[in-house]
This record gives sequence, C-alpha cells and structure tokens, in this order.
Amino acid sequence: MDAVLWIVLGVVLAVAEIFTATLFLIMFAVGAFAAAGAAALGAPVAVQAVVFAAVSALTVLAARPVIQRHKQTAMESGDTAFGIEAIEGSTALVLERVDSDQGMVKIDGEVWSARAYDATQVLAPGERVQVIQVKGAVALVWRDVATPGELPESER
Repeated sequence: MDAVLWIVLGVVLAVAEIFTATLFLIMFAVGAFAAAGAAALGAPVAVQAVVFAAVSALTVLAARPVIQRHKQTAMESGDTAFGIEAIEGSTALVLERVDSDQGMVKIDGEVWSARAYDATQVLAPGERVQVIQVKGAVALVWRDVATPGELPESER
C-alpha cells in the first residue's frame, strides 16, 4: 500500500511540473518513485522517507547546476527573441497619458497597458518611449531620448 501512495505522490508532482515548467518538482517526483521502489521491496516507512529525501536532494544537487548552466537568453544564444524578451527594449508609441499609475502604449501594433518606469515621468500621447521591462501585462516605459521622428508604420 505504501508503494501506491508514493507512486500517486510521484505522479501528482510530475503533473504539477507540467504546469510550472520549472524542472524542480520533477526532481521530487523522482524521489517519490524511488521511495515507491523501496516500499515495494518491503522497507519500513522511515527508510522510505529517507530514500525519498536522499534521492530528491541528490537529483536537485546534480541536475539543477546543469540546467542553470545551459539556460540562456535568446540574446546570449544568438536566437531570435520572442515573447516578453522581444518586447523589452523595443520602441513604443504613447496612446494615452502614461504616468506611474496608468497609461496605454502601442508596441509592434499591439496595445499594452503601461506605467512610467520612473515615477516622476509623465508621458503625453504621441511621444516615443522605450520599453524597459514587462511585468505581467504591463509595460514599464521610459521616455525615448532619441531624436524625435516618425515611428514605423507598424507602431502607429
């Protein structure tokens, strides 16, 4: 019966990993499956718990540094940026007044909620801004200090 409980825990952790995509919970799932193996061999519950903890810890210690070493941004790897990484650093057009509390900008033809990155800045409609960071669905923008000029057609 103990083996079944460990297997259920391992499956739950593996399924949870699918939704988090952190490659962290899967390491504990491996520990749960190892504990299930110990339970199937007749080990007492205390030994099963030690196997779970030891295998999980070893998996984290062995795999996490490798994952971190291979994790690169698109900029570092030379790939084309996508998602938030592609938006950060791009130019936008202020559609509605942007301050520290509210605002709207157009980034690559899409309308985004925006806030001023610097709380003292107030950006008027028609101004060009630089997207500094994206937090959730809000772009944090900064007044573009480049020479004023026409925006590309896609940003109008």
